[in-house]
Amino acid sequence: MFGKIKKIEDKIIEVENLSKAIQANVINYHVIFEDKTNGSSKIVGEILGMNEELIHILLIGEIKDNLFISGTVKYPSMNSSCRIVYKQELEMIIGNQNYNDEDTILIGSSALYDGFNVTAPINELLTHHIGIIGNSGCGKSCGVASLIQNIFYYNQKTPKNAHMIIFDIYGEYHTALSKINALPDINVKYYTTKTEVDDAATEIVSIPAFFLEVDDLALLLNVNDHTLLPILEKTLQYVALFKSDGEVANQYKNAIIAKSILDIIGSGKSSTQLGDQIISTLNKFNTPELNLDSPIVQPGYTRTLKQCLNIDANGKMNALQFVIEFLNSFISFDIMEVNKKEIVYDLEDLYNALEFALMSEGMLNNATLYEKANDLRVRMNSILNSPQRKYFEYTKGYIEKEQFVKSMFLTENNEYAQLLNMNFNYVDERFAKILTKLYMKLFFNFATSLKERASFPIHIILEEAHRYIQNDNDVNVIGYNIFDRITKEGRKYGIIMCFITQRPSELSSTCLSQCSNFLIFRLFYPEDLKIVISMSSNLTNQEVEKLKTLRPGTALVFGSAFHIPLMTKLNLPDPLPQSTNVNLKATWFEEE
Repeated sequence: MFGKIKKIEDKIIEVENLSKAIQANVINYHVIFEDKTNGSSKIVGEILGMNEELIHILLIGEIKDNLFISGTVKYPSMNSSCRIVYKQELEMIIGNQNYNDEDTILIGSSALYDGFNVTAPINELLTHHIGIIGNSGCGKSCGVASLIQNIFYYNQKTPKNAHMIIFDIYGEYHTALSKINALPDINVKYYTTKTEVDDAATEIVSIPAFFLEVDDLALLLNVNDHTLLPILEKTLQYVALFKSDGEVANQYKNAIIAKSILDIIGSGKSSTQLGDQIISTLNKFNTPELNLDSPIVQPGYTRTLKQCLNIDANGKMNALQFVIEFLNSFISFDIMEVNKKEIVYDLEDLYNALEFALMSEGMLNNATLYEKANDLRVRMNSILNSPQRKYFEYTKGYIEKEQFVKSMFLTENNEYAQLLNMNFNYVDERFAKILTKLYMKLFFNFATSLKERASFPIHIILEEAHRYIQNDNDVNVIGYNIFDRITKEGRKYGIIMCFITQRPSELSSTCLSQCSNFLIFRLFYPEDLKIVISMSSNLTNQEVEKLKTLRPGTALVFGSAFHIPLMTKLNLPDPLPQSTNVNLKATWFEEE
């Protein structure tokens, strides 16, 4: 079939077609250029096409000392012979065929070579961020389920120290993980956003309110203006003060209320306006010592604070000076820093602290600023009065963040769980995005705080990633985007991301640029195809064109874990995830 080399131009070799026939069944097969005078080096090529005279071959790498090296450095000599690759050589290119060892993970079967599997070294695949891309219905969820099952089904050794977390946006993976859960020494733990569960093996997702920091509150309350962050900082300061000691907390509340009323008095408003605003403030914010009925002792008689606000016939508030003196008695000390260790509080405590923070910042006297900052209070109140508050309740007392993260991987029987399934199907997209970011920050901070770096690796699989990992305004508000931070810094701490998306063009460009391995399923949209082309210099136009017509379950895999881009049929998972298309035949024509 292969005759002499006729032409070498760039990476394309033209070889004489001795058969004088076009054999389409060998298109994309790999060939070896061998020169017996050139030692053990073998140049590897891929058949791009042929006609009756010539076979066109693209050079893709070299086999030297029984290792395949991707990329073209050497060219075959004009005297080199050409042949189809041998089985042993093919294994060097597409991966170790023994996928039962702990070094190798099965990806799927070769779409080109019958009877051959595509595999990848576990370290090369799973220590790098992964992008899984494809249009709806192309088999992404089945592919992901298959990969997860392969990790646990086929290893001779049990990966008992794995920590994998699936953010299951549609609740698809519960059934797909059931057989894994039945394996010896392997457990799957299920979390859900459904606020009422009757399954003892499933927990409601939960982040203790006392874990929330300034940037967490900014995300939770949808803050889009960084000038509001000082109010949130003061909120956290106040909530710690108010929950630390009853008497001390009351003194600080008195100081805040007194200062706020003094600011009102100094605002220059009319006596009527002053009286109305002070009464309104004390009706809402008061303590046993400072309220409208607090006694103010004057020479000869005692009046309540409210009585001292009375206005005479001339429109004057004659007892105002006594009110000022009374209020000044509460503000003789400054806010101190409180050790927040072992202080437990909930969202309602945060809401109360936020109201005092708004008051202490003098917002009551500035209508424009108050309206702007009051959105925080409105949003917090909205969460408090919705099922969403359930996700921030924690009834087991104080717990350190490190202990909390580790406890997430313990089942109800106190057994270790290697897989967490986080079902976010019961919250809207906006709130699912917030919860995801809060968890990401919690995991990242946990990993970066470990004394032994990367000693607790966590793999995070995120479905429909384009809905949550975007070029958000987070950088302008809190100074960073948690997904960007993890993809840039997470690997060295053992936090590895896997993004599953239909629309890479909508995904954060930073996150996508940090992925080193890709599984690309069927893809149509031109902008998305352009992004795929830019991901690897090894992709040919032929391979990109094939993406438009791939069958469901077939993907083009490439990256640091693969020597070359490979068309791969991912095995059908057993059991399947609940992600199949609607069966119209069964539903439309079903008998009553």
